[in-house]
Amino acid sequence: MWPNKFDYLRAGSVAEALASAADGGKFLAGGHSLLPAMKLRLDSPEQLIDIGRIPELQGISANGALTIGAAATHAEIAASSDVQTMCAALASACGQVGDQAVRNFGTIGGNIAHADPASDPPTVLVACGATVNIQGADGARSVAAQDFFIDLFETALEDGELITSLSLPNCSDCQCAYVKFPHPASRYAIVGVAVCLKMDGGSCAQADVAVGGATMKAVKCAGAEAALTGTTLDDAALSAAAEAVKADIADDLIGDIAYPEAYRQQMAGVFLKRAVAAAQG
Repeated sequence: MWPNKFDYLRAGSVAEALASAADGGKFLAGGHSLLPAMKLRLDSPEQLIDIGRIPELQGISANGALTIGAAATHAEIAASSDVQTMCAALASACGQVGDQAVRNFGTIGGNIAHADPASDPPTVLVACGATVNIQGADGARSVAAQDFFIDLFETALEDGELITSLSLPNCSDCQCAYVKFPHPASRYAIVGVAVCLKMDGGSCAQADVAVGGATMKAVKCAGAEAALTGTTLDDAALSAAAEAVKADIADDLIGDIAYPEAYRQQMAGVFLKRAVAAAQG
């Protein structure tokens, strides 16, 4: 199908983009989520506001913490030495998004604004304690990634607001990893698990865990974190964490005829163990 007719504007600044959105426009970055929805007539904006070339939304910088512009592409993030050093799990996740064409044009801001439950970056952002920086007509605000993702394709963004950047703590002193069970056709995550482990000698001093794909949104898993913290990450601790993570996600499970809820829940425990193993190298 073809989309309904629409006007097109290439915004030169965040201010121009926000002013145009006040008249009913919709933001366009990479377009990999919005344009298919428009072709199916699931979304019919009167105007598309192209924000992909706004300088304020570009770039990746590291100054104590990591700042990633909303228009940074998945390929840029995956290839960034700063991201690889300060949040290796995010570089890995962005390197697993779609295919090379999608990674070259798809943006991190568009990805999290769409909030597909099977997407890879949100799971890492929740696990690593990222912050989403947002600009609207009434000013700027910041929302923790854990609170940004509300439900299936639903976020904390208000109408007319624009994601400007992401802020991530420096995780270079942690052991981090993201692993997923990819759908064989789409490569979306049937189950994705991100872990960030701070070690003190041979003991895990702090564990951060999140699960996506199997759930309506990326879910922080407090039970699994508690099961790992204070242990040597031995088999008993991993088994306890695998059981705990299944309880952590029980209220948020999604499924389909090929991969039902119970299957995905079980696989979350399996892939938690794999994520810990990957983080440990």
